[in-house]
Amino acid sequence: MPMPSHKQSTKPLKVLVVDDEALARRRLVDLLGKTADVAEVLEAADGEAAVRVLDSERPDVVFLDMQMPGPSGLDVLDAIGADRMPVTVFVTAYDQYAIRAFEADALDYLLKPFSDERFEAALRRVRRRLDERSAPPSPAPVAEPERWDRLVVKSAGATHFVKTTDIDWIEAVGVYVNLYVGGKALLYRSPIHQLADKLDPAHFVRIHRSAIVNLESVLRLEPISHGEFDVVLKHGGRTKVSRTFRGQLEKRLGQAL
Repeated sequence: MPMPSHKQSTKPLKVLVVDDEALARRRLVDLLGKTADVAEVLEAADGEAAVRVLDSERPDVVFLDMQMPGPSGLDVLDAIGADRMPVTVFVTAYDQYAIRAFEADALDYLLKPFSDERFEAALRRVRRRLDERSAPPSPAPVAEPERWDRLVVKSAGATHFVKTTDIDWIEAVGVYVNLYVGGKALLYRSPIHQLADKLDPAHFVRIHRSAIVNLESVLRLEPISHGEFDVVLKHGGRTKVSRTFRGQLEKRLGQAL
């Protein structure tokens, strides 16, 4: 009965078995032949043949004997290059090679004689590694835009640190803006559209091409005409909600005006 595969989400496997002992090769070939998701099993009896097959056939997995006459398993890896090697499971009768195998970035290490269960465990690890390699990359996290909690304002020869939450509203003045804080205007050298991107949208909303308000500072709206409103703010400030930006305010409030 064929051994169950780890999962069928990836393509059927092409596997290379490299061992100078014919009986050892035959055992692996037989086990692989009983595995449902192994489509093709290739063989190589020495390191030189292994390099040729790896170059020409590009298998998905290689079960690679560590110690062989001529080039060893590690020599094969060096000849191909670690970055071009398929998923590699080293196989040997000598446990002293285990550390060297894992230093060579082997996925697993089968120590002869191994049981069917130990082989199946190695194949499950192979499948998991192949699934990881074939999975689409995770989307890069979207960076939160930088928000400012203070503005550095130079006025009358002094430098002021203004908390954004203290700003009642912002008015465009040419290429710059006035910040209205406690009824006083402070000139801030930034275009209104650039400053709008730095303010916390939980507090600030643009209501006109030349005005941004802090919702915490809004006392009331007074209708004018044709869908426009006057905004009455703390400390006596007034500005206007234009028809163009009314929708943004309604969206922020979650209700119609």
